[in-house]
This record gives sequence, C-alpha cells and structure tokens, in this order.
Amino acid sequence: MHPKTILVTGAAGFIGSRLVERLLRGSHCSETGGGSRLRVIGVDNMNHYYDVALKEQRLKPLLAHSGFTFVHADIADRDAVDRIFDSCSPDIVVNLAAQAGVRYSIDSPESYIHSNIIGFFNILEAARHSYDHGRHGVEHLVYASSSSVYGMDRHTPFSTSDPIDSPVSLYAATKKSDELMAHAYAKLYDIPCTGLRFFTVYGPAGRPDMAYFSFAEKWRRGDKIQLYNYGRCRRDFTYIDDIVEGIVQVMAHAPARCVGSDGLPLPPYRIYNIGNGHPESLLTFVHTLCDELVRAGALPSGFDLDSHCVLAPMQPGDVVETYADTAPLEHDLGYRPTTPLGVGLRRFAEWFAANRTDQPL
Repeated sequence: MHPKTILVTGAAGFIGSRLVERLLRGSHCSETGGGSRLRVIGVDNMNHYYDVALKEQRLKPLLAHSGFTFVHADIADRDAVDRIFDSCSPDIVVNLAAQAGVRYSIDSPESYIHSNIIGFFNILEAARHSYDHGRHGVEHLVYASSSSVYGMDRHTPFSTSDPIDSPVSLYAATKKSDELMAHAYAKLYDIPCTGLRFFTVYGPAGRPDMAYFSFAEKWRRGDKIQLYNYGRCRRDFTYIDDIVEGIVQVMAHAPARCVGSDGLPLPPYRIYNIGNGHPESLLTFVHTLCDELVRAGALPSGFDLDSHCVLAPMQPGDVVETYADTAPLEHDLGYRPTTPLGVGLRRFAEWFAANRTDQPL
C-alpha cells in the first residue's frame, strides 16, 4: 500500500507546525516497517502578520525530516492549490491556514476574506475535484474553526448544538462561513468534513499577538498591559499539545458516508469543540503567567505585577466568557484535553526564557 499523504495548510503557524511535528514523530519508524507510513506536505504563505523569523524557527526542524515537504504558497491562489492537490493527491487534508486575530479583523477585514473565505473555498474545490476521473479522492477534510463563532451566546458551556447567529467580529463570521461551506460540500459532493472549534490556544512558540505572549514581552520591556472588562473575562485556555492530539484523533475518524431516505447522500459532516473545559479568570491567568515567568528567569524576582497592569473596559469583538462543552469529542473518540493551566504556562515561560529574552527591546 502507498503511504498516506497528509496535506497541512498553515504548516509554519503555531498549531500547524506542532501538528506536522506530531505526525512526523508518529511515523519515525516507518522506514523499518513500523509507524504509520505517511508523508506530510506543508503549505504556508509565510505572511508578515507577525515576525516571519518565528515561523522560520518552527519550520527549521521539520525541514530536516525526509517525510516532510514544504510548499511556499497562498491558499487564496487557486492555481497554486490545484497544483498542490494534483501533484501530491492527499488522502487527508488539515486546513489550518487562516488570518487569525479578532481585533485585527476590525481594522483589516480584507485579509480575512482573502484567506478565510477565498482560501478555504479553494481547498473545498480542490477536495471536490480530487474525485475526478475515478481517482480515490480526499478521505477526510479537517479544518480549523474557532470558539469565536459562539459570539454573543450566553449559555455555557458552549455546545456545538447551540445557535451561532450572533458573531461579534468579522473573524468569527468568516469561521462560521467556513462551517457552512464545508457542510454544503459534504452534502453535495459527499466529502467527509470535520470542523474543530479551538478554544484560546496557548503554549511555547505561539503567536506573539496572543495575550499571554504579548503580556510577557510587554512586562519584559517594563510596559503595562491592559486587562479588558476590568479583568473579569474568563477564557477556556487550551494547551497546544492537547489541541494537536485532538486533531490527530479526529483525522483518523472521518464521518461515515451514508444515504438518506431520499436516496441522496447524508452529509458526512461533524463539528467538535476542542477546549480544556475549565474556564479561568483573566486575573488568575495573569498572576499564574507572571509567577512562571519569574520562576523561569524571564522576569526579575520581585516583579511588581500590580504596577504593570491597567484595568480597562470591554473591547469591541471581545466576549465575557468562553467555555467548551467537549462531551461529544469524548463520547465519539474517547479524548479530552488534560493539561492544567499552570503546567502549560510553565512550559511557555521556560520556552520564552530560552528563546525570547535575548530579543531586542
């Protein structure tokens, strides 16, 4: 049998690079007959939304692996996407490429339409045409959604059965659009699709625009941070390795194809939350982060946290609380995230101390 080919878009991103590393680690003994016998194709446009050097740092160890091929391309480029699908004929596609960030979507909406709508449409079309001319086609399309789709939902924990009709940012609206498009393609073209709503992902080598990362860098410069909603927000912080393991579990369990009473295919389509299931207050989060940064030597002993925090009102695009109902994921796949916040922040702080404290201020 030929090796499984997995296409991962956004492969230089925070989640994408960790997923590729996890997949390659799982197939390390394939050359001797063990492992999962796979090859991984990574795609990324290496844009400048944040420091490209961090993306290159994530990619460097992956490029040394013989089972990995990197393609520098933008998924919003239809011809490039078609060439990639034609050349590698992926069995499984994991679409993690997206323009991320809630607040950035308020000022730069065009980039969200470019990547999250047009780019994802191109992936769906390529998956559809992978079945042309009697070919095997894509066995499973897994794609990133977001907890942001819950918008103004006040019912917690957030369930995938909840209505998501009140997004509070364009980013959230594009992610809801992705879910709707994937459902339509699953129904019309019988493409197994699974969407994953990620909840506040954090960890080493993350995105510098995320709160925990930007807080650490501002404190190191002696700057103050702003705690919106006067620090009363709560977030379901989910450690990166838990997110990645959830993706891996989902990849191996494509929704079953079946036919309805009308003789037409029922959409092989699922949505899951991947979150820790334990929302923490922003104030608890900030104190824990500060303690771990001091412990790791990234901040000086005796760092005065109170003098480096400013309480501020709620910001446009924010929500008061996120809280994942992960029961369907646990029921269907026997998986749930397990990393406590303190453990995850300690790992981030140790990485930050080793990799960022020598960066220019």
